[in-house]
Amino acid sequence: MFRDSDDKFLGGVCAGLAHYFGMDVIWMRLLWLVLFFFFGTGFLIYILLWILIPQAETTAEKLQMKGEPVNISNIERKIREEFQDVSSRVKSGVNDVTDTVRSSEFKNKARSGIQEVIDTIGKIILAILKIFGKFIGALIIFIAAATLIALIIGAFSWSSFEILGYKENYIQHSPFFFDSLHRPFMFDSLLPSWLLIIFGFLAIAIPFVVLFMLGLKILSSNVKSFSATTKLSLLGVWIIAILGLSFAGINFASQTAYKGVHNQTEELPIIAQDTLAIKMIGDDNLSNKKELRRGHDFETVFDNDVEKLYATRINVDIKPTDKATAFVKIRKESDGKNRLTANKDAESIEYKFNLTEKNLMLNGYFLSDLKNKFKGQLIDVTIYLSVNSVVYLDASTQTYLNDVNNVQNIYDGDMPKHYYKMNENGLECLDCDPSIFGDTFKNKNENFNLNINENGIEIKVKDGDKDAKVKIDEKGVRIG
Repeated sequence: MFRDSDDKFLGGVCAGLAHYFGMDVIWMRLLWLVLFFFFGTGFLIYILLWILIPQAETTAEKLQMKGEPVNISNIERKIREEFQDVSSRVKSGVNDVTDTVRSSEFKNKARSGIQEVIDTIGKIILAILKIFGKFIGALIIFIAAATLIALIIGAFSWSSFEILGYKENYIQHSPFFFDSLHRPFMFDSLLPSWLLIIFGFLAIAIPFVVLFMLGLKILSSNVKSFSATTKLSLLGVWIIAILGLSFAGINFASQTAYKGVHNQTEELPIIAQDTLAIKMIGDDNLSNKKELRRGHDFETVFDNDVEKLYATRINVDIKPTDKATAFVKIRKESDGKNRLTANKDAESIEYKFNLTEKNLMLNGYFLSDLKNKFKGQLIDVTIYLSVNSVVYLDASTQTYLNDVNNVQNIYDGDMPKHYYKMNENGLECLDCDPSIFGDTFKNKNENFNLNINENGIEIKVKDGDKDAKVKIDEKGVRIG
C-alpha cells in the first residue's frame, strides 16, 4: 500500500487506497467526503494515513501500488510513460510540476510524511490568504470606485444648480441665472461656496484614488504605481485642500463666538378684568409642514421670491406686571463673530404679531437670512399681564409654552384650551380639572380644595376626621 503522488489532491491517500482495493479513485474520494461530513472523523483518519502510508516514489513502488508485476518490461513501460508525462507537462509550461519531478527524480533523500503534511497545509493556508487578499483588493476597488463616482455626481449636480441658479420653490420652479455669483458666501464664510466644494471634493477624492490604485496592485502585480512627481503633486493638492477646509472651519467657528440680543417691546391695550386670547399662527404658503409646532430644525423657503431660512424655535411665557396695561416683549437671539455683528443678526430676524379685538396672534415661525443657518437663532416671546387679567390659551400654543409659572403647577402641555387668571404669583386656572394639577400643589392643598367653573364655586375643607363642603351656584349657598 502506497500513496499515489501522480494522482493526488492533497496527499495521494485516496488514490493509493483506490489502487489497493481495485476501485476508481473518484468513488474512494466520495467515500472520504461522506466520512468527513456525516461522521466527522474522515479528516483525522486521512491525516493519520497520510503520515503512516509511504509515498510511491520509485518505478518499482508505483508498479507494486497498482498490483503489477515488477519485471523489466513493466519497468521500461512505466519509465517511458513517466518520461512522456514529464515531457507533456514541460511543454504545457507547468513549472511547478517540473520542479516537483526534478526534486523527486534527482534528490536522494525524500521528505518525511509529517514534513510533507506540514508543507501542504502551509501551501493551502497561503492559497487561502492569497484568495482573501484578492477579495480585500476587489472590495477596496469597489468602495473606492463607488465613493469617487458618488463624489463626481454630487459635485457635478451641485455645481450645475449653482451655475444655472435654479432654485426650487414650493409652488413652481423659478430660474435665477448666475444667481450664485451674487449670493453671499456659504454660511457667511470668507471663502466662496464653489471653493469650499472643490476643497471638500479633493480632500475626500484623493485618498480614495490612492486606495483604488492600491486595490488594483493587490489584484495584479503588473499595475504600475504613480510616478514620484504624481505622488508629490497629489500630496501637495491634498494638503492645500485640508488647509483650506481647516481655515474655513476656524472661520466658521469664529462666526458663532459671541451671542447677540435684540429686544422689542410693544404695549397691549389689555387692562385688569380684560380677557386676552393667545394663538399661534403659521403661513401655509411658506412651509410645507403638516403641523405648526416648535422645533429646532429649519427649512429653506421663498418669501417674495427671496430664499430665506424658516424656523419655529420660539418660546412663549406669560408673567405678571405691576403696570396698568399689558405688554409683550420679543427677545431675539443670534450668534456672531463679534458682539456688534451678533446684535445686528439678531435684529434682522423677521418676526410679526398682531392684536385684533383682544386676540393676540403670534407667528409660530420666524424668517432669517441664509447665512445665519448655524447661528443658533431663537425668539423668546414674553407676555406681561396685569393682575386680575384673564387669558385664554389656544390649542396652537401647546408646543410653544416654555415653563409658564402657574400656582397649580400644571405642566405646559396641559395648559392650552383653558382660562387663567393672573395673580401676583402667576396664573391660576379657572376651568381646569384638578387631575392635571401638579403633585406639589395637591399635597399643599390636600386640606383645602377650591374649584371654580361654569357650574359655580365649590369649596372642600378637611379638618382632621371632619369634612365640610360649601357649594355656591344659581340655586344659592349649600353647606354640607
